Amino acid sequence: MQITEIKIHLVDEERLKAFASVTFDNCFVVRNMKVVVGDSGLLLCMPARKVAEHEHRDLAHPITREFRNYLEKHILQAYQEELAGQKRTATQFSGGTQQIL
Repeated sequence: MQITEIKIHLVDEERLKAFASVTFDNCFVVRNMKVVVGDSGLLLCMPARKVAEHEHRDLAHPITREFRNYLEKHILQAYQEELAGQKRTATQFSGGTQQIL
């Protein structure tokens, strides 16, 4: 199973940084994965639903550690690229000088 598309929607919250939608083999999509800031840096959370007051269950998740690493690597890379693209669009050129907003 190969990733054929990743869409990142940036969010400006304390821990939640983005939602990701991932298409596999141009025929299956998983939406609402989350890029969050954890205790040791960025991590990927699978889409989940609330089943009790403080309990959530994943709706979809990788079975193997290798596939989870593959998925997380590519989604976090797409997130970083989206952040970099957002910073580029926030750059203005005025009178021959560059201003970063």
